[in-house]
Amino acid sequence: MSGTEVSSVSGWAKRCFFAGRALMDKTLRPHDLGSTQWYVLWQLATNGPTAQRDLVRILDLERATLSGVVATLVRKGLVDQSASGKDQRQRTLQLTEAGKKLWSELPDLHFIQDAAFSGIDPADLAIAIRVLQTATGRLQDLLGKGTE
Repeated sequence: MSGTEVSSVSGWAKRCFFAGRALMDKTLRPHDLGSTQWYVLWQLATNGPTAQRDLVRILDLERATLSGVVATLVRKGLVDQSASGKDQRQRTLQLTEAGKKLWSELPDLHFIQDAAFSGIDPADLAIAIRVLQTATGRLQDLLGKGTE
């Protein structure tokens, strides 16, 4: 495979991600939410109270980025942040009643995935998933090796 083909795969993966993210942001804008805020709400609505430190890993965000997002959601009254257990520095997040109400009113964002991938042969999707998983794993391995 030539360097151009590899660049094209990477470029299209990036363009697809950004197009989906832009559509998500456009859909959420009337609700005064961004896509990262939505992901935090989704995690809390789907899995219940979650340690803030765990969200860094789960959502693959920088700690500072998540702190800003959480502060905004707390300020909006959508998320409650409380000390957890023995270590008072650790914070547990959960939806407030206002957060639960907003979550129940948000549009279902599955239409974005449906618009992007409906009608594509499942075998082609399986290949795309396998290729992107392999490439992502290799890059994460390389990143891990660079920090040792």
